[in-house]
Amino acid sequence: MIKAGSYIKSTAALRGSFFEDAIILIIENNADGAEGFVVNKPLGRSLHELEEFRHSQPFPIFEGGPVDPEHIYILHSRPDLIEGGQPLSNGMYAGGSILQVIDAINAIGASKDEIKLFIGYCGWDAGELEMELQEGSWTVLQESRSVFS
Repeated sequence: MIKAGSYIKSTAALRGSFFEDAIILIIENNADGAEGFVVNKPLGRSLHELEEFRHSQPFPIFEGGPVDPEHIYILHSRPDLIEGGQPLSNGMYAGGSILQVIDAINAIGASKDEIKLFIGYCGWDAGELEMELQEGSWTVLQESRSVFS
């Protein structure tokens, strides 16, 4: 089973789909299924372009996945500023207070090297990700990496 904090990359089997050339950070994988974020596809919009955050500083948003594209999801490396995140690996945390994220961006000047925002996420039912790995849709990236680099 792939553990949280691991990265997978789509193969040629997913060419022509949403996942073409996608690199996904797995943030959870358990008996109920797996979740992750596409970390290499900018949405092409900034946080301040969203009505709710129009008073925010410009900040990039990524297309995290096709599931629940109505919500913003958070990865960060600043548990000292953002409470409630789930520790992953390499000093990364998933989730936390969006109000604290906005404050960290606007008041403290937190950068894209510390916070990454996503619209939507990727999700798999129990055993589905492992099946997709076996059929060759994904490869597990072995090198150590950080979503912030």
